[in-house]
Amino acid sequence: MSEPASNQLIAPDVRLGQDVKIYGFVNLYGCDIGDGTKIGTFVEIQRGARIGRRCKISSHTFICEGVTIEDEVFVGHNVTFTNDLLPQATTADGKPLETGEWSCLPTLVRSRASIGSGVTLLCGITIGEGAVIGAGSVVTKDVPSHVVVAGNPARILRRLQLAPAEMEHR
Repeated sequence: MSEPASNQLIAPDVRLGQDVKIYGFVNLYGCDIGDGTKIGTFVEIQRGARIGRRCKISSHTFICEGVTIEDEVFVGHNVTFTNDLLPQATTADGKPLETGEWSCLPTLVRSRASIGSGVTLLCGITIGEGAVIGAGSVVTKDVPSHVVVAGNPARILRRLQLAPAEMEHR
């Protein structure tokens, strides 16, 4: 990885693997990025997020604290992850919420999943291995492995057939 361009903010606490490609207007801080991953323009990845090897994170995507993305995952354009089921700006007495005064619920995206453009993923869920999330979907609950889901809320449309070579690795 070469030196960050002036239009990138890559904090010193970011751990980058080998051969990571990062395009312009990217904010990365406190996260881990695996070998061979590509991160498009206008992406923010927050502290504590983990991105696996050989992933593609497309432009305009937001990956917040608490998100773990395993290896070889495709994330389309303008995908939004969340990490708080009941977000609020202030406490009951009107003071701004500070770090630690809210609950971060983790989200896990298993290997080789594919998340279409414009998807919103609510927190506290797992996206199964090889699952496909249709563009524009809102994912509100766990998605099993090797299925296609779409809609708002996202629902299973069909199961994917595994190729013989893929079955050998199971």
